Amino acid sequence: MDWLTIIKLAAGFVLLFAGGEVLVRGSVSLARRLEVSPFLIGATVIAFGTSAPELVVSLKAAFDDAMGIALGNIVGSNIANLLMILGMAALLAPVIVNRRAVLRDSLALAAASLLLTVFVTLGEITRWQGGLMFVLLVVLIVYSYWSERRRATPSGELHAKEEAELQDVPHSISTAMIFVVAGLASVAFGAHLLVEAAVVVARGIGMSEAVIGLTVVAVGSSLPELATTIVAAYRKHADVALGNVIGSSLFNILGILGLVSVIHPISAPREIADFDIWIMLGVTALVLAPVFAGMRITRPVGGFFVLLYGGFIAVQYLGFIKP
Repeated sequence: MDWLTIIKLAAGFVLLFAGGEVLVRGSVSLARRLEVSPFLIGATVIAFGTSAPELVVSLKAAFDDAMGIALGNIVGSNIANLLMILGMAALLAPVIVNRRAVLRDSLALAAASLLLTVFVTLGEITRWQGGLMFVLLVVLIVYSYWSERRRATPSGELHAKEEAELQDVPHSISTAMIFVVAGLASVAFGAHLLVEAAVVVARGIGMSEAVIGLTVVAVGSSLPELATTIVAAYRKHADVALGNVIGSSLFNILGILGLVSVIHPISAPREIADFDIWIMLGVTALVLAPVFAGMRITRPVGGFFVLLYGGFIAVQYLGFIKP
């Protein structure tokens, strides 16, 4: 691996993180100026902004025929969200679960994870399957908004708190538009560099593209979620941190992978279908269990989640699981 590849990899990380942050702030500012409800900003604008790196990375990888990176990025990002990011948030501040506030999105995430597992084990995510996932996300958002308009709900209040969490955004529409365009450009170029470098690394050291996608690329594209979640946890807003993680993971499956598959069908590498997708499903069940029970996610539990993520990374790189 030469220095140019290392520089591209590092630059890709920086551009994805910076671009994601700028895009989120510009999008939220624009939505506020257009008088979009705080609920919709929290449920859609922030979710899309923090997941934009996953979208561009997976789309770029799919068109480059790097299916291991395209699918591994989403599967790996969700594993990172639920174990590493939520675990780190719980280490900062124990998460007191408001079951009513996150129940709807948690049930949707469980169902979406199961649906994705079925599609991956069938060997390919086709256009109609991607379209189905994307439509399900739209239906969920419309239903959530309709329910919130009828009466205030705990989940609606949580999404509004996610919107209020974001500070230091541009105030004028022109500045907000500049932020949006600059953020999109940064994310797009960062994704190009990251995917290009990741493919070179994988081929250079004889490692599968799926492993690179599940680990290095997934962590890189999850940096905006990490930033927003850690800031929320640092401010002792643990419910917002949990909502960020669940909402982002749900958006990754139904929104990002759904849209990418509509544009370019994704074939599932055997190693992901045989192992990693089941790890994602198991991790989802493990993390959502205390959520459904309304239990606290304590610091020891958060530490356990982080250790589990370290174990997952070790399994990938030590080659215990081979296709």
